[in-house]
Amino acid sequence: MQIHVTDRQGKRHSLEALEGFRVMEIIRDWDLDIKAECGGACACATCHVYVSEEWAHKLAAMRDEEEDMLDSAFSVETNSRLSCQILMTEELDGLEIELAPGTEKDRVAA
Repeated sequence: MQIHVTDRQGKRHSLEALEGFRVMEIIRDWDLDIKAECGGACACATCHVYVSEEWAHKLAAMRDEEEDMLDSAFSVETNSRLSCQILMTEELDGLEIELAPGTEKDRVAA
């Protein structure tokens, strides 16, 4: 299975994905630039992504906790989701997402 992630620089990455993993974990494990500070606890919005419109209807409904966390995110759109709340399934093979602004890891100047 794969997911396709467009990073903040506009580069598209095709990532191998395992069923049952959170999309946030997949993005992080492939070392793309995503903070994911709370590690999937739905306690921050640093894994905010935009889901391509053709995929949005295939996702599980958003829970209240996720909606509350998105209230604290930057540049929220109608297709915004927290990638920690999207579990990879066979039905999501080929999922297209884009990393949202404000999710980049903090860089320390050398």
